[in-house]
This record gives sequence, structure tokens and C-alpha cells, in this order.
Amino acid sequence: MAFQKVGKVDDVPEGQSKVFEVGDRAIAVCNFEGKLYGIEDVCTHDGSSFDASGALIGCEIECPRHGARFDVTNGQPTELPAVIPIDTFEVRVEGDDIEVNV
Repeated sequence: MAFQKVGKVDDVPEGQSKVFEVGDRAIAVCNFEGKLYGIEDVCTHDGSSFDASGALIGCEIECPRHGARFDVTNGQPTELPAVIPIDTFEVRVEGDDIEVNV
């Protein structure tokens, strides 16, 4: 694993998320209470994207297809129909750059 620059801090305002392509993976960077979290942009219920360009619901991101929710801080499902966690990725800020460890 290695950290890769994906964007700028201003790209992901508090309470929002943004998807970045990192190699062959789509990673949603989520800003919850000023801290950045990285999650794979794939719902484990049906394999669809979270369409992570909108607001978070607290620390949760919701799949627009069937309403499954996941805690962005640890990837755990918090609302059915999902029962399998999503992959999470360490995120760091270097200056004003967002870097994700993939």
C-alpha cells in the first residue's frame, strides 16, 4: 500500500463526500466533522455506487438504490439490506493535498 494524492482539501467540504479514481478503484472521501475518511465506492448489498457527491447523514453514507447505510469511519453497515462491511482506506492531509493509502 502507498499513499496517493487524489485531490485538494477544498474538494470535500464538511458534511460532503467526493469520489476519486485511484488506480482501478473508486474511493469516496468523506468529510465527517472535519476529518476525512476513505471508503470504497461500492455498496456491498448490490455492487452499485453510493453516488457519493452529496451530503452525508451524520457519519453515514446511504446507497441511493436500496437505502443501505454504512458508517464511513469504520465501513460497518448500519442499515439493511447491507450486512457486509465496505473497505476503508487511510486518508491523510499533506499541506492542502488529500492522500489516500491504497
